[in-house]
Amino acid sequence: MASSVSEIAVALPHPALQGADWADAYAVTVDTPFANARAAGDAAFSTFPFWVSALMGARNMIMAPFGLKTEDDKTTKNRVGFFPVIDETETTLVVGMDDRHLDFRCVIDIANFDLGQNVSIATIIRRHNRLGRIYLATILPFHRLIVRSALARVARSGRN
Repeated sequence: MASSVSEIAVALPHPALQGADWADAYAVTVDTPFANARAAGDAAFSTFPFWVSALMGARNMIMAPFGLKTEDDKTTKNRVGFFPVIDETETTLVVGMDDRHLDFRCVIDIANFDLGQNVSIATIIRRHNRLGRIYLATILPFHRLIVRSALARVARSGRN
């Protein structure tokens, strides 16, 4: 049976984003392993509950006047959910975007062991200015809920 989502340590500096100044990470253990990190990323990010979509819509409306990206360039074909893929191996998937206020990466890692597989999502951020710091402080409670919700979907999903 899959374990509950737990917060785990993440160290900075992180190879996914040089100069990052903030990070957090969460993990869950699943009984049936994913074939690769992209499959775990798909389970986490391909669909979101309505409340996440509503929050993202509100975020886009509020942040547009500040000149921040409200949607990434949809011409990027290599995506997981709405996130562009930056780097990928069998065990690690890095997605993210860069903007005026901050750059972020979500790093999905899988690690197999005798009784299952550990799936983790680390969020790595490089804040550029005061707006980046204010933005992160404002969205942090929602970020934690969204990542925990994504990993709960990972734990419930039909695994490959």
